[in-house]
Amino acid sequence: MLRGLYEWTMEKAAHPHAQGWLALFSFVESSFFPIPPHPLLGLMCLAEPKKALRFAAIATIASVLGGLFGYLIGAVLYDSIGLWLLDALGYADIFPQAACTVNENGGWAVFATASTPIPYKLMTITAGFVSMNLATFIIASIAGRGLIFMTVGILFQVFGAPIKKFIDKYLVPLTTLFVVLVIGGFLAITQLA
Repeated sequence: MLRGLYEWTMEKAAHPHAQGWLALFSFVESSFFPIPPHPLLGLMCLAEPKKALRFAAIATIASVLGGLFGYLIGAVLYDSIGLWLLDALGYADIFPQAACTVNENGGWAVFATASTPIPYKLMTITAGFVSMNLATFIIASIAGRGLIFMTVGILFQVFGAPIKKFIDKYLVPLTTLFVVLVIGGFLAITQLA
């Protein structure tokens, strides 16, 4: 079953509309959608390693544009949409801390969330709410999102074919390891918080 799902996903990742879906997921994840585009980006790069840098650039550009939409929500639509959205995503309790972090650290806070698993959408809305300098926000977003997505693109561009062969051969153990790491990461974050 896992092999069939893998083959189906690889086929969809190489689909002609996959780039549009990647752009859409990257955009909405930066402002309001809870599912990150990283798995789709990785699978698209795996399916077509020669286009990995192009896919990474699409994800970066769309994500920064989505970040600007999140900034707009925080700056203009906080009372009508932003507050509800933060509550729906489960970030309402940590929003005051995020606002303090942006006020104290500015672009570094945005860069850190844009380049790590910390929710970037929380920071985009927060940056708009606290009226962070827009140029600083854009530069930090490009740097952070570019770092995380272009790293994936470069790795697949350079090591794409061997990585694909390795994953094809060891799909089940790698999937198991990935699930264990994700669950372990979530447990570690919740315990540390």
